[in-house]
Amino acid sequence: MACIFCQIISGDLSSDILYQDERVIAIRDINPQAPTHLLIMPKVHIASLADVTDEQGALLARLVYVVNLLAKREGIAEKGYRLVTNCGPDAGQAVPHLHFHLLGGRALGGLG
Repeated sequence: MACIFCQIISGDLSSDILYQDERVIAIRDINPQAPTHLLIMPKVHIASLADVTDEQGALLARLVYVVNLLAKREGIAEKGYRLVTNCGPDAGQAVPHLHFHLLGGRALGGLG
């Protein structure tokens, strides 16, 4: 069975898709931790950030471009936003498919 994000990418599961191109897809998180909480991921299955290869550098750049595009569309770019990726189970990665959490829409506070 494919991971849940691969099922969304393939169209087997429905989701609130906000952006999609040939390499990247972005959806709303179903359990938002902030007023804006989006998930941005590559369409190709990469288990986590630890599995990114040198050849996938352009894909990572595309993911960051889409993050910035969506932050502007969602109206959170000017005041600020947080971009997070969890890498592995000890970091809280629940779905083994590389994805970035884009959070904003309120003051998020410090991490330390």
